[in-house]
Amino acid sequence: MLDDNLKTQLKSYLEKITQPIEIVASLDSSESAHEMSSLLNDIANLSSHITLTEQRGTDERTPSFSLNRAGSNMGIRFAGVPMGHEFTSLVLALLQVGGHPSKADAEVLEQIRALEGEFVFETYISLSCQNCPDVVQALNLMAVINPNIRHTMIDGALFQDEVAARQIMAVPTVFLNGESFGQGRMSLEEILAKLDTGAAQREAAKIAQKEVFDMLIVGGGPAGASAAIYAARKGIRTGVVAERFGGQVLDTMGIENFISVKETEGPKMATALEQHVKSYDVDIMNLQRAEALIPGENIEIRLAGGASLKAKTVVLATGARWREMNVPGEKEYRNRGVAYCPHCDGPLFKGKRVAVIGGGNSGVEAAIDLAGIVSHVTLLEFDSHLRADAILQRKLLSLPNVSVVTSAQTTEVTGDGNKVNGLRYTDRKSGAAHHVELDGIFVQIGLLPNTDWLKGTVALSNRGEIEVDAHGRTSVPGVFAAGDATTTPYKQIIIAMGEGSKAALSAFDHLIRSSAPQEGKVAIAA
Repeated sequence: MLDDNLKTQLKSYLEKITQPIEIVASLDSSESAHEMSSLLNDIANLSSHITLTEQRGTDERTPSFSLNRAGSNMGIRFAGVPMGHEFTSLVLALLQVGGHPSKADAEVLEQIRALEGEFVFETYISLSCQNCPDVVQALNLMAVINPNIRHTMIDGALFQDEVAARQIMAVPTVFLNGESFGQGRMSLEEILAKLDTGAAQREAAKIAQKEVFDMLIVGGGPAGASAAIYAARKGIRTGVVAERFGGQVLDTMGIENFISVKETEGPKMATALEQHVKSYDVDIMNLQRAEALIPGENIEIRLAGGASLKAKTVVLATGARWREMNVPGEKEYRNRGVAYCPHCDGPLFKGKRVAVIGGGNSGVEAAIDLAGIVSHVTLLEFDSHLRADAILQRKLLSLPNVSVVTSAQTTEVTGDGNKVNGLRYTDRKSGAAHHVELDGIFVQIGLLPNTDWLKGTVALSNRGEIEVDAHGRTSVPGVFAAGDATTTPYKQIIIAMGEGSKAALSAFDHLIRSSAPQEGKVAIAA
C-alpha cells in the first residue's frame, strides 16, 4: 500500500511513539477492505509499539478500524481508508494515541479535559477535501484528551447509502450524538466554542482588558499576516484580530504561482503563515468578527462578541468571500446541492448530473475536475463567451460529458424541499426560459469583499472595495488597508502579501510622524 519512500518517512515519525497502540480492524471481502488491511499491516510493521488485530465485519461500518492506547478508552475510528488529505490525520492520530504531545495550547487542552457529558461525533469527509482534515484532526485530538469524547471519520464516497439517507451533500459534515452539529471547515477552537458556551464570554472579557495597540490588523489572511510580521519587526505593540486566521487561503486547493514555491496547498500555506506570525510578539485574537470601526485619536474596532479594541493605527485586511448568485432557492439549498467547493464536495456527486455556474478560470477548472467524477456537467456562463484561459477552454471542450451554455442567466435553483433537483435559466439572446434537471450546482462566479461592516465609515468603491492610494491609505486618517478587500487590482496571494507589508510600513510611518514633537516645541536641556 505504501511505497518505500513513504514507509521511511512514516517510520521516522512513529519512532516518537512512547505508548503501546492497539489497532482493531473490521474487514470484509471488498477492495477497500483489502486496501485497508494492506495499509494497516504496513503501519504495524514499522513500529514495535503497534499491534494489529483484524476481524470480520464486527463494526456497523465495515471496512473501518479503531485506534486505542493499551489500557485506555480512546474513541477514534476511521471508516474508510484514510489516504489523500486524510493520511496526515491518521499519522497525527497514531502519534497522539501513542503518547506524543499535541502542539495545541495548554489552555485549549485543559478546556477539552473540562468538557462534561458524552460526545459522540461522526464526520463525513471526502478524501479530496482540503477542509476536512482540520475537523478530523481536531475531533481526534479531543477523543485522545477526553475519554467522554468519541469520533469516527466516515469516507462519504465509500458509505454512499449512509450519505444518501442522511442527505449529506457537502463535506465536512459533522454529527454530534446523532444530530447535525456543523458543516464546513472548523478549527479546534471553533468546535470548542460551540461546545463550551461560556468560552465566548470569557474571551470577550479578556479582550476588553487589552491595552491600546500601536497597530491592529483586522484579518488573518496573506495580507494581514504580512502586515503583522512587518509591524512586529518594528518592535511596536501589534495585534491581529481575525474571524478565521488564514482567510480564503484555507479554501484554496492548489497554489502554483507563489514565486519560489513551485506548488503547495492552501491549508499548508495558512499553517505556515500562522507559524511565521506566532514567531514574533504578535497578539493573535482568532474567531473574532469585527462589526464596526469608530475613528478617533485611538481608533476603535468593535467586535461581534461585545468587546472592543483600540489602536493608534489600523490595517484592514478582511479579504473576500465567494460571490453568490442571489437567486431564489440558492440559500434554501445551500449544502443541500448548492456548493462552492468542487474539490471538497465533488465526490459526493459521483455518477450524478451537476452544473457549474461561471465561465472564468475557476468555473472551467471546476467543470474539468467534476467531469472525471460525475456523469455529466453543464457549464452556464452569463457572458456570450467563456472567459477562461484558452488552454483550459480547449481541455473543457474536449470532454465528452460536458455541455457549455453561454448567454445564460440563472434565475432559480429548484428542489424537492430536501435537496436540489435542477435550475432555471433564461437565454439572454432569445429570452427563452429553460429548466435543467440536476443533482448539484457548483457556483464559481468570483468574489465579494468583506467590507459590509465598513459602510458609512471608510470610502468604498461601487463594488464595495476599500478605496486605497499608492501607500495603502484609506479615507480615514490612521486607517490603512490591503489585499482582496481593496481596490488594488489583481486578487492574488503574492500581491496581497506585498500590499500587506506596504500598508504596515505606511502605518508605521504614520505612527512616527503623528508622535513626533511639533515644530518649536522641542525640549532642550539646559
